[in-house]
Amino acid sequence: MRHRRRGRKLGRNPKHQRALLRSLSCALILTKYNDEVSYSENFDMQVRQLGMSDTLPRVPGRIITTVSKAKEVRPYVEKCISIAKKGLLAEEAARQHATDAERGTDAWRKWRDSESWSKWNQAMAPALAARRRCLQLLGDKLAVSILFAEVAPMFEGRDGGYTRIVKLAQPRLGDAGPRAILEFVGVRDRVVQKAERPTFDDTEDETQEEATTEAPAEEEASDETAAAESTEEATAEADEEEKS
Repeated sequence: MRHRRRGRKLGRNPKHQRALLRSLSCALILTKYNDEVSYSENFDMQVRQLGMSDTLPRVPGRIITTVSKAKEVRPYVEKCISIAKKGLLAEEAARQHATDAERGTDAWRKWRDSESWSKWNQAMAPALAARRRCLQLLGDKLAVSILFAEVAPMFEGRDGGYTRIVKLAQPRLGDAGPRAILEFVGVRDRVVQKAERPTFDDTEDETQEEATTEAPAEEEASDETAAAESTEEATAEADEEEKS
């Protein structure tokens, strides 16, 4: 019995479980690779070595796996995104004390010996720690680069719930395992359109309009009846005069 033991074994030992979570998390993050954006020479070299520029995913930001694996990978990925968001905030704070001078120049050496460099170093320390932590969790430098460049900026104004699980109706071939889609939110969200309910003021306006439309109709009907009665009286008088 596994009392107070969280998580699923997934038929693997602990080391294999961690390796599975890393591989699936990296697979989800690597689908957000943008071929048009170049981050650095080392980054592009890694992309060419892996051949990702020729084999882009069918649907960016989405992978298909079993339901049990998706439920285990989801908190793992969201933890990495939360750490990356904190690192980006630290990088933005450090840009205030940074310099645009090239490394090795006189201007850069002057900035290196000034107090602004010490402030930049203190502000940049949490960002570096965040990147190292994500690298420890994912184990892939390319996935960490994409996480900080593409994935984390998508959720700047979101406090949590960066991914969703959508179950598929068709099971996996071979063992009929239930499958699910694990994807990032914010791209293919459903928009629910609620029907507008009439307010109290609208009902009053409608009743007033109906009353104004019914009043002329009643007046026209009364005029028609009066005209008919007058014609009947005139015909009756004419008949009496002819008899007399």
